[in-house]
Amino acid sequence: MPHDLTITDHDVPLAVRDHGGPGDPVLLLHGLGGTLDAWDGLDLGGRRAVAVDLRGHGRSGDGPWTWERVLDDVEAVARALDLGEPAIVGHSLGGMLAVQWALRHPACPGVVNLDGLRSAESDPGDYPGMDPAARDEELAKLRAMFDAQAAAMGGPLPAEARAMFPARALVERDGETYARPGPELLEAVRYTPEFRDTIPLLRRVACPALVVIPTQDPPGMPGGELMAAFRRGVRRDLAGLPPHIRVEELDASHDMLAERRDAVAALVRDFLAA
Repeated sequence: MPHDLTITDHDVPLAVRDHGGPGDPVLLLHGLGGTLDAWDGLDLGGRRAVAVDLRGHGRSGDGPWTWERVLDDVEAVARALDLGEPAIVGHSLGGMLAVQWALRHPACPGVVNLDGLRSAESDPGDYPGMDPAARDEELAKLRAMFDAQAAAMGGPLPAEARAMFPARALVERDGETYARPGPELLEAVRYTPEFRDTIPLLRRVACPALVVIPTQDPPGMPGGELMAAFRRGVRRDLAGLPPHIRVEELDASHDMLAERRDAVAALVRDFLAA
């Protein structure tokens, strides 16, 4: 049975769900705006699966966001639960953290990055084959959408919007409901080089790695030509990786964990077994 606990001997409290299992440990890191609930029901074949609420998310504490501090949080979880050198599986933002963990821990048994390669709001050169004027117009629309979303996260949620967020991501203050993370964390992440493009870091990873990329447009995002060009850029920049970094495409969107949970679990199991 899963066991929820909070690690308190750290600079921020860290909420953890230990799913147990007799096998080697795997740490599971969710995406931006997600929670550890994202990993419930993922069958990793008996491995000891431990999911974490990242700082500023779910029921973990708030604290300044830097990539190094968040990696320190992951270290604190591994140490507190005596996980030794765990494998890391991350989705989206969690996948970016998995890559950086691999750089910090070159002896890591393996990392899995589930569509955590670059922000959809990336540099213009990351959308090959698209008319520059149309690209820039679509990127401006995307930026405006993200600006509006970040601004909305600072205020109370209307009742009809609450169902869009995991229950664990909601917090009550002064009779109002707010979503975590707040706009400060979103802005702290959004323009960092690591969030805009993790692929240069991926090329430096020495341990075995699995990268899973989707073939469909992200839900709730402008699709069509911009996202098709975005996928072309990702495929272009993943070409020529060393053989210890394996790339798989999955017929799903960015929400692959929710849409194709069993397929994701099979890919992860196969990779970790190898």
